[in-house]
Amino acid sequence: MRTTGNLLAAAAVTLKVGVVFWVLVAWRTPGGEPWDAPAFWTVVYPIALAIAAVLGACFLRKAWLWGLLLMVLQVPVVAVVSGVGPLLLAGLVYALVLALPAMAIAAAAGALRRRLHGRV
Repeated sequence: MRTTGNLLAAAAVTLKVGVVFWVLVAWRTPGGEPWDAPAFWTVVYPIALAIAAVLGACFLRKAWLWGLLLMVLQVPVVAVVSGVGPLLLAGLVYALVLALPAMAIAAAAGALRRRLHGRV
């Protein structure tokens, strides 16, 4: 039961952090699509990867999942802000590709925290 509770808590935190982050990015982006932000590759994506690392280090169980969830949350934010369009599926695929490094970073951060604290 405790494990399930921890996973739910981690998912809830990730959902809140992710939605707030992507809403702020969409709000500052013309057209409301985070991946169209002028500074997406230089500012937004690195910040998202850093958030994924923090989430992975905070929630060790299935740390990779928090990177995936964080990045995929772009899609529902875009759907709400910009509406559902014909390219939404392409946006989902794009978010999944962008999630791969986030998943690796979150997993590495979780593994590093376990190693530093002596938990294998």
